[in-house]
Amino acid sequence: MNKFINMIEEGFIAFLLTAMTVVTFSQVVARYVFNSGAVWALELTTYLFAWLVMFGAAYCVKKGVHIGIDAFVNIFAVRTRRYITLFSISLCLLYCGILFKGSWDYIAKLKMIGIEAEDMPIEEWQIKIILPIGFALIFFRLLEVAWKVYKGDIESMHFVNESKELIDEMQNMHFVDETNKLVDDIDHRSPSPKE
Repeated sequence: MNKFINMIEEGFIAFLLTAMTVVTFSQVVARYVFNSGAVWALELTTYLFAWLVMFGAAYCVKKGVHIGIDAFVNIFAVRTRRYITLFSISLCLLYCGILFKGSWDYIAKLKMIGIEAEDMPIEEWQIKIILPIGFALIFFRLLEVAWKVYKGDIESMHFVNESKELIDEMQNMHFVDETNKLVDDIDHRSPSPKE
């Protein structure tokens, strides 16, 4: 079931990114080749980007790929680190809940007023519904992480460690360079088949 949900999430994010790219590219071609373009394209791309950001943020919480600074937290013992992580997740949940409530009220007002999008024949609330949906998804993903920390499966939110990844990458590159030099040295020392 988890694989299926991952596939749907990744597929939808890929669809949003592809749709943004296609719409933008088509407008570049239309403008510079045919000297025309669609008025609604920029607005559609903006809303697609908003959907991508909200779904992407929730997905990044799930995968633990948000950038975080945990140098201070890492000096503590594992148990203390778990408490600090649970406290920080509770603050994130509070913040997410406030934003969910605000976005829900905003969407309710937009629906009540019935304002249409600027360049597309669709009501604004239907496009901006991603705000409460996105914050609800982020809230749910944070609860998942909190549960894993509480159970002891993980000790922190597992942020991306860009510096460690860069160091590892540089060490791998150094290893590859050294290996290539060694292979070249062996090739130069070994006699050719004619000899």
